[in-house]
Amino acid sequence: MSGTLNKVMLIGHLGDEVKMHYFEGGGCVGRFPLATNETYTSKQTNERITNTEWHNIVLRNKAAEICEKYLSKGDKVYIEGRLKTRKWQDDSGNDRYSTEIQATDFTFLTTKKESGGAAPTDTMQKPIDAKTETQVEPKENDDLPF
Repeated sequence: MSGTLNKVMLIGHLGDEVKMHYFEGGGCVGRFPLATNETYTSKQTNERITNTEWHNIVLRNKAAEICEKYLSKGDKVYIEGRLKTRKWQDDSGNDRYSTEIQATDFTFLTTKKESGGAAPTDTMQKPIDAKTETQVEPKENDDLPF
C-alpha cells in the first residue's frame, strides 16, 4: 500500500466553551478542548481508575460557527478529523509544538440546550447533523465498533 492515512475519530466532552477568532477576510476559527476517558480496574488494588486525555480541537468557518452556536462546556460530541502539529516560538525564543485535531466532521450527541440545562447523560438523544443543523434519527443497525 503506497498511500497514507491521517484520520482521528473521538467521542468526548467539551472541557470549555468554543473560543472563536475572526479574520479580516470574513473567515473564522473555533477552538475547544475535548476530554476522552479510559476507565479500567487495577489488578493490584481492585479499584476503578479513570485516565483523561485532552485533545485540542480546531474548526474553521461555518463548522466553527455551528459549534459555537450549539455547544457548551460538558456537551458530548463526536469529532472526526486529522492530526496537525504546529511549531511556534515562545517569548524566550524556544521552539514549542502543539498537536491539534483539525475537525472535518462532527455530530452533536448531547447538548445542554437540548436537555433543558441539565448535565449531559449517557443516554443518547437524537444527534444534530452538523451540516444541516437538523436532528437525525439514530440508525438501528449501524456498524460502528462502539
